Amino acid sequence: MTSSCRRPEHTAPPDVFYNEDEAKKYSQNSRMIEIQTQMSERAVELLNLPEGQPCFLLDVGCGSGLSGDYLSEEGHHWVGVDISTAMLDVALDREVEGDLLLGDMGQGMPFRPGTFDGCISISALQWLCNADKRTHSPPKRLYTFFSTLYSSLSRGSRAVFQLYPENSEQVELITTQAMRAGFSGGMVVDYPNSSKAKKFFLCLFAGVTGVLPKGLGSETADKTVANQVQYSGQRSRFKNMKGKSVKKGRDWILEKKERRRRQGREVRADTKYTGRQRRPHF
Repeated sequence: MTSSCRRPEHTAPPDVFYNEDEAKKYSQNSRMIEIQTQMSERAVELLNLPEGQPCFLLDVGCGSGLSGDYLSEEGHHWVGVDISTAMLDVALDREVEGDLLLGDMGQGMPFRPGTFDGCISISALQWLCNADKRTHSPPKRLYTFFSTLYSSLSRGSRAVFQLYPENSEQVELITTQAMRAGFSGGMVVDYPNSSKAKKFFLCLFAGVTGVLPKGLGSETADKTVANQVQYSGQRSRFKNMKGKSVKKGRDWILEKKERRRRQGREVRADTKYTGRQRRPHF
């Protein structure tokens, strides 16, 4: 997972962090533009749109419109939503082809049912995991976002989010609220064994149960490391064993190992000795 140090969402709320100085980087920094374009290309690939057919797409956290530029190059029409006026001003100065809307994704998407053929989002979803105000509840804001997004998508379409989760708890929080809202799907991890190239993409299906795409780098990844995680919306619960601690029991250890596999970490195979109680040493 991405380290918690120097994470933008820990510095300030998004509308404050993405000020005029920060927004200029997205139109002047060639490295930043290249990375944003590459992630947008991968997100569109995971959308699995019909070839040669223009689609109407939603870009959540559109920022200065770099993702929208790629959508336009591919022949698609799009609407971008962002909470930062400074970022949207840069998008206007760049004369992007999409329509722009100022809005907080945590308050929901204000679109009619079935409006869009798909949705992408680059480096924005993890911001909803933080409470910037006393009235903010991350689970409620995530559910509000996902439920209104689900309504605005046509049935059979997809939504793909590139994100930087801080830990496995954030992954579970996000996916749980997405499944509550009606989505199916899961996390696709590109290059799971690389600390620098690893990328997380939440791939969601609206109204259908699709086959989760494979993550890039699977041919070089260790066979014991999963690079895609399917979520069914069901959570396994520990059995409350009388006289024994639930934590560090066999079920707790097995679930912890499974979470680490989802993160792309190397984990020893499960055996009959996993979680075995050992005698104390004197």
